[in-house]
Amino acid sequence: MSEIGVRAHSPRTHAIKVMTVHRHDWLILLFLVTIEGALNAIEPFHRFIGKDMMTDLKFPLKSNTVPVWTVPLYSALLPMVVFLIYYIFRRDVYDFHHAVLGLLYSICLTGVLTDAIKVAVGRPRPNFFYRCFPDGNAVFDNITHDVVCHGDKKVVREGYKSFPSGHTSWSFAGMVFLSWYMSGKVRAFDQGGHVAKLCIIILPILVAALVGVSRVDDYWHHWQDVFTGAIIGTVISTSCYLQFFPFPNDPNGWAPHARYFRVLEERTRYHSSVRSSEAGTSSMVLEHGIGMEPSSPDLEAERYHE
Repeated sequence: MSEIGVRAHSPRTHAIKVMTVHRHDWLILLFLVTIEGALNAIEPFHRFIGKDMMTDLKFPLKSNTVPVWTVPLYSALLPMVVFLIYYIFRRDVYDFHHAVLGLLYSICLTGVLTDAIKVAVGRPRPNFFYRCFPDGNAVFDNITHDVVCHGDKKVVREGYKSFPSGHTSWSFAGMVFLSWYMSGKVRAFDQGGHVAKLCIIILPILVAALVGVSRVDDYWHHWQDVFTGAIIGTVISTSCYLQFFPFPNDPNGWAPHARYFRVLEERTRYHSSVRSSEAGTSSMVLEHGIGMEPSSPDLEAERYHE
């Protein structure tokens, strides 16, 4: 793919077109955000917790080392800043649009999947005891032998959302996507032997890993919660990235899929030829009473955009 051709994809000529082509993707993204909000309002499953199960749930109730409000900043906003910096130098609206859309889908899909599992599983956090009994006096039902919590309802409710780790899954969703993106831009796998490039692409993954470690250190999650969250975020972010970009070891791995540009260019050329011959085609239809419907790359373009 010609780099000159990519530079020609300016906001003025293609921004509206690319947004129109992907309008359904943006609408579904809004739907995912709505689902995420609904999942956070649902009461999680209250798993049975007996007296003999409290041994692993009596860890101290600490504050978060990584506050919840910081997660969108480094998992979503930080990658977008990187996308914007690259856009300023390249002026490639397709790259910027696909990177932002892919990142948002990565985060939203991860969030929906993570919170749906949280609500369905209802696994207690390691600090559940002090959420349920803040004064340290445990109370159990005489018949069912289940816990009878007298702590703050919101705190107790959050105590049933241990599996999987939302901090970890969101972190890996954003940071792994950013790592994929940067590996393509610096051509990390071009077989040039510049192993220093790996330091650049591993850094975001290291950040996500340290966030996961902090969740175990703070006694907000079991290690299985963090491990599963990392897998969810990594798989979904990788899938979303590859929807828009080739593997970084591809010769054109630095840009969105070449087929996307080729189809758009063919579509533009086809419509230009149709407009130029419209008068002649109309007269032929009137004269022979048949519809001349030429075969064109537009059919492939329609299939691509559906």
